[in-house]
Amino acid sequence: MRLRLPEERPAEPPTGYKIAHPMLSQDGTRAGFTGVSLGGALPYGVLDEARCVYGLRHRAPARLCDCGFHCVHDRAAAEALLCTGEHRAAVLLEVAVLGAYIRFELGFRYARQRVRRATVGPCACGAAAVALADAGWGRPGWRALAAACAGCVRGRPSVSLASFARLAGEGLRVRAAAVSAGAVSTGAVAGASCGAELGVPELVAEAALLQARLDWFQSQLVRLGERGPGAPPEGPPPQG
Repeated sequence: MRLRLPEERPAEPPTGYKIAHPMLSQDGTRAGFTGVSLGGALPYGVLDEARCVYGLRHRAPARLCDCGFHCVHDRAAAEALLCTGEHRAAVLLEVAVLGAYIRFELGFRYARQRVRRATVGPCACGAAAVALADAGWGRPGWRALAAACAGCVRGRPSVSLASFARLAGEGLRVRAAAVSAGAVSTGAVAGASCGAELGVPELVAEAALLQARLDWFQSQLVRLGERGPGAPPEGPPPQG
């Protein structure tokens, strides 16, 4: 006799938590995420549908396959994954589990999802993030991003947290996680829609990023003056 899993019909989509790397398209017009393990080669949007990572034609999540989006029930369990060395640059996502799903003891494997919130950890130097900057790796057509403070952005291609939220769309909210005492925290929360008004925290973060870009340009002008007219500047300016 074939066993059937019990069916659930929740009144509203279940909430789950996961970690992922923020991604920016090569042309800088789209933002999304990519997973840290199975399916990490396939960047996804804020509202997206899972595909079988093995190229099979069945719908995800198939009961006899590992395909589908994955998340855990407990936020603390997802945050614990950020402690490992290979996941330090990832961000914490809160997602709505949509479509068919399979429930496990620790989480879900499911067909569709909407990323509601993304929490960006501190910069590698320990200061609060005001931007997402080029992480030095990526996928075909996509550039991976990592948290960066105003002082560490410098000439790296980057987007502010508010700009990333607008590019990602679909109501995504992006915030910078609080940092330990002694570091300046912006606590920036970014609105998702292009027409959303920015509050004081968002404007402070944008101003900090703008100041970092101005500092970079000033340093390039100084170097250009030292090397003489006609010499090209070193490295690209920040983007976004």
